[in-house]
Amino acid sequence: MSYSYTALSVDLDVDLLPFTRLLQQRGFPHRIIEEGGQQVVRVADASHVEPLRALYRAWLAGETHTAPPVTQYQRSTGTLGGAWRQAPVTLGLIICSVVGFLLVYANAPLGWIAQLTFSPFTIQGGQLVFGDMGGQYWRLVTPAFLHFGWLHIVFNSLWTWELGARIESTMGSGNTLGLFLVIAVVSNSVQFLFGGAGIFGGMSGVVYGFLGFCWVGAKIQPRWQFLPATPVMLFMVGWLLVCLLGVIEVLGFGAIANAAHVGGLLVGGVLGLLFGLLSRTGSESPR
Repeated sequence: MSYSYTALSVDLDVDLLPFTRLLQQRGFPHRIIEEGGQQVVRVADASHVEPLRALYRAWLAGETHTAPPVTQYQRSTGTLGGAWRQAPVTLGLIICSVVGFLLVYANAPLGWIAQLTFSPFTIQGGQLVFGDMGGQYWRLVTPAFLHFGWLHIVFNSLWTWELGARIESTMGSGNTLGLFLVIAVVSNSVQFLFGGAGIFGGMSGVVYGFLGFCWVGAKIQPRWQFLPATPVMLFMVGWLLVCLLGVIEVLGFGAIANAAHVGGLLVGGVLGLLFGLLSRTGSESPR
């Protein structure tokens, strides 16, 4: 949808968030961008310009009021149907992760699993033998869907939903899919570079990428309301530090793909910085 018609232009110190909620409740699709030191409200339909201006005047005069705000993210968590409508990419990532887990859990033929690993492998003489990726570029992404235990899939799915749905409700499905692909490629590649050929997987690299994106993006562009609560942030950063210190492996929980976590967090932060700066220099900013 192209938002080509300027309906309002107001000073930066005007808090348009309540008015944005009113527009959402009245069914006015719109975008707010920063342009020339002003907040510019744009609409896709020219017939909405004058009604929106009239609604703004009524809002300033106190003649209108809004119901308690309900964000797209909050609406999306109500039902499965609502989740699919509001965050289809995030829900799709979780479904793909569950499928990857079931392949491992159900002892599917190794040839099937070998199609999803970063490096293809065969078993020769009871030993794993890894080959080169060649032109099978899907392998840059698909390790994110492999999960090797119940805790692995449950926690990664929960964190994927917690962060991914927030991002998707603000940035849109296309941007969220793009973020996932870039973060998955970088985190998986970093893990391969530092850990060598092996069977690794999980959405945790992407989860930390989403965390980095939320963290930095919301700092650069305050209008993006997808920053998780402080306890969530502290828990995830604390868990990363515990993993880096090797505590989890000492306790016998298996090897942790720390390089993927750090690589994902860093690339997510860089993407948050880039997206945030672009939104502040006049490009369209999601509500």
